[in-house]
Amino acid sequence: MEWLVSLLGAALIMAALRDLFHTLWHPTRHGGLSRLVMTALWKLARHLRARRRVVGLVGPLAMVTVVGMWALIIILGWAVVYWPHMPEAFAFAPGSGLSQEPELLDSIYLSLVMVATLGLGDIVPAEGWLRMASPLEALIGFVLLTATVSWVLEIYPTLTRRRVLAIRLALLHRSDPSVQQLDCDVGASLLESLATEVVRVRIDLTQYAEAYYFHDGEDHSSLATEIGYAVHLAKRGQAARRPDVRLTATVLADALEDLASILDQRFLHTNGTPAEVFAAYAADHGRAVTRS
Repeated sequence: MEWLVSLLGAALIMAALRDLFHTLWHPTRHGGLSRLVMTALWKLARHLRARRRVVGLVGPLAMVTVVGMWALIIILGWAVVYWPHMPEAFAFAPGSGLSQEPELLDSIYLSLVMVATLGLGDIVPAEGWLRMASPLEALIGFVLLTATVSWVLEIYPTLTRRRVLAIRLALLHRSDPSVQQLDCDVGASLLESLATEVVRVRIDLTQYAEAYYFHDGEDHSSLATEIGYAVHLAKRGQAARRPDVRLTATVLADALEDLASILDQRFLHTNGTPAEVFAAYAADHGRAVTRS
């Protein structure tokens, strides 16, 4: 029975590590615990009255919540591993009084100390397998800390790339180039660079799906607002006379279609056309899509 309880704790630890792995290093469209938490927070914020102010906090708050969830599951998992063997398989520092506390409380305390890599030494494993397992928990705690820092450092560049594309589309929308203005070398280069940026955003949403739940603030920096104008530019480019402009416009249109497919498969589930998906994307972020 003791080993069954310890195996249950090990299963909790593996569930947290699996979710961490698939969130940070091997994202899948099926999501996991982290995706469920982020989606729930996003839907909750959408139904609150103070939408603009609250939605802006969803992304950072979701990341903090997910990291806290991982830490809690790992701590409780290791506590459950230790619990059946407490206090017989552990040595307690003289005068600490820890052995007089409830066994579960001692187990949680030991798990907290080990995952935080404090190593206070007031509770020390005495059995051989536990002496091997405890340093492993400290290693997992270090991995969790490193993964959290890496996650934060990686997510914000993806947001920057998305907002740069949105601002660039907003500036183009102000000048609103005609078919004749796009029908030149500069127009071909412009459409090609836009296609490249759209592909980058598509990859970012694939690799860091949590970036979807970050609000972009002002309309001109919101891709949800400006992405519709990219569709309009692609159509204008396809009406040009020069074949190189038509080619780059077609590449941009295909990139936008691919981006719409990712948005629909992972977040929106409209099964609609790219224009309908982008409209749903704008509505989900509390915006009105820019078409022309």
